[in-house]
Amino acid sequence: MDSSNKEIEQHYTAILGQLGEDVNREGLRDTPKRAAKAMQYLCKGYRQTLEEVTNGALFSSDNSEMVLVRDIELYSLCEHHMLPFIGKAHVAYLPSGKVLGLSKVARIVDMYARRLQIQENLTHQIAEAVQRITGAAGVAVVIEAKHMCMMMRGVEKQNSSMITSVMLGEFRKNAATRGEFLGLVK
Repeated sequence: MDSSNKEIEQHYTAILGQLGEDVNREGLRDTPKRAAKAMQYLCKGYRQTLEEVTNGALFSSDNSEMVLVRDIELYSLCEHHMLPFIGKAHVAYLPSGKVLGLSKVARIVDMYARRLQIQENLTHQIAEAVQRITGAAGVAVVIEAKHMCMMMRGVEKQNSSMITSVMLGEFRKNAATRGEFLGLVK
């Protein structure tokens, strides 16, 4: 285990103790270690770059029609309460000479989702990344997610979800293009 994991583990031990738990009881003995490992995984996006996750999977193409990847599952942690938000992203772009390998769109979503986030910023980061890597004529991203910070605590609204969208380039300028995208993701 690296020193950062050990340090995180020690902090979890302290937190459990402050909550009134017996950190030596059988069910909790390894919890700080497991929690540290889980948190490192859930925040692995900090240790990734756009270039690494796309891995050169950009290919020449004459296609200029919309490319849409729908229903990309995403799991993130809100930066305000460190509780999960879970949902799906729809990502579209209008190629301008290059197309991105299909799985790379999902990897971009994961890279930014695996950081402490707010959904509004996550939506924007994904759109900007796809724009930057592809040079597309336009990019559109819609995310719909359920936030545990709103469901498990606070107002405790179980059926609420949040929808955010970002439209760049032709998706912002051209109502017909935007309408086609929104129709396809419904």
